[in-house]
Amino acid sequence: MNPAVDFFFHKATQWQDEYEKLRQIALSCGLTEELKWGVPCYTYQQNNVALIHGFKAYCALLFVQGALLHDADGLLIQQTENVQAARQLRFTSLKQILELEPTIKAYLFEAIEVERAGLKVPLKKLEDYAVADEFQEKLNENPALSAAFESLTPGRQRAYLLHFSAPKQSKTRAARVEKSIPAILNGKGLND
Repeated sequence: MNPAVDFFFHKATQWQDEYEKLRQIALSCGLTEELKWGVPCYTYQQNNVALIHGFKAYCALLFVQGALLHDADGLLIQQTENVQAARQLRFTSLKQILELEPTIKAYLFEAIEVERAGLKVPLKKLEDYAVADEFQEKLNENPALSAAFESLTPGRQRAYLLHFSAPKQSKTRAARVEKSIPAILNGKGLND
């Protein structure tokens, strides 16, 4: 157990027993416990394997390369259609975790093998993402905006492209683009 991670477990007002059991299971598989993104992260040779996190309706063990796991029981959940690699095991009770403990361990050991083998989910390339017409117009009109967008990290570019193309109405897409232009020009990501 890593003392730097203890605060996560102590501050929890919901899922505390479930978190502690998931922690115990992950550590029993020989993983190293670290604090990343404000949540417990379990690593193998400094590679992220799984995270514990919680939401209002459930807590979860998220497998970073979960799409590569053989999910024979059909338990792994893709959070949204835009999540490419990660998959979650979701829980709503300690009883459920206890019943699934052997399965959870099997998934963790398989995830360790994925890391040991150096396997990675092939991610979509940036050019595979749709560029909203409203944003493309602004890029064509403003070379500084185009240069600023190109200088962003691929992850920040992806976030903007998804954000701009999500609304059904052109008016909403255009408003999102306009609102984001200053941040892009300042080299900031969508959530920076």
